[in-house]
Amino acid sequence: MRSTVRWDVELTALSSISQKGEDSGTTTTLFRREPVIQPDGRPVLVPIVSGNSLRGGLRRIAEELFRDVIGYEQQIPLSAAHALRNGGSLTKVTGDGLTGRRRQRLRELVPPIGVFGGNGGGQPPIDGCLKVGKVIPRVRETETIMTRAYDGRLMSQFELVSLESYSRFDDSDTRTFPESSAGSGEGKDVGSSMLMRFEVETLPAGTRFETFLRLDRATPLEISFFTDVWGRFARDGFLGGRSAIGHGRVRAESDQVVLAGPDPQAVDWRVELAPLRDEVIEALCWLT
Repeated sequence: MRSTVRWDVELTALSSISQKGEDSGTTTTLFRREPVIQPDGRPVLVPIVSGNSLRGGLRRIAEELFRDVIGYEQQIPLSAAHALRNGGSLTKVTGDGLTGRRRQRLRELVPPIGVFGGNGGGQPPIDGCLKVGKVIPRVRETETIMTRAYDGRLMSQFELVSLESYSRFDDSDTRTFPESSAGSGEGKDVGSSMLMRFEVETLPAGTRFETFLRLDRATPLEISFFTDVWGRFARDGFLGGRSAIGHGRVRAESDQVVLAGPDPQAVDWRVELAPLRDEVIEALCWLT
């Protein structure tokens, strides 16, 4: 039996959050913004993390969990790896297209595809059952569209958004710099040690966000798999960009509710799929 399940999610930033918006044409990277209509009817641009960013992070966790169980490295085509990791791309089919029966079997054997969908094996794209909400910061300008009550002090986005500065320096004159071929340093400006200075707009650590996750008419195996994915993100997730330099750490709390269908059966997706490894790899090879 299939069920529709929703997670109502609250995120707290443990380090500053950034997501690149429109190109400013300068060395300052602006936060992605969307208009939010205020109670007086005015539209105000507010920094909001896209649902696509959160979905991408969850998809990468899903691929890694699935790979650890099935062990398909060097055994599936590149197109299948892309479909699992980032959704794939629309390209000309090199093999037989996916029939309706193959699509259904692929969803059953490969929960990352059943949950997130993907491109591969011909058009149209394979739909997933997951819907991801935009990640909205709890600020004064968004309070009318939030679904959870909040008793703390609300700050304006204009009080929260800040610029973080970074610099990159030329250290070619230091003792530890590796030697290069003769003449390769010609044209360098003498006396100028700084190569780049740039700024990034961020929301600070401690900012609270609200979003949702929803599985529509998902099987018990898909729900089991995604519950593991979400649990991994909740323990050690990153939101937005620049995680390699410390941005984006979050703590996640959520309430789960079954919207339709029976309560999901207790299923261990690892136990179900590990014995079917050869079938799973064969199905992944259909994504050409």
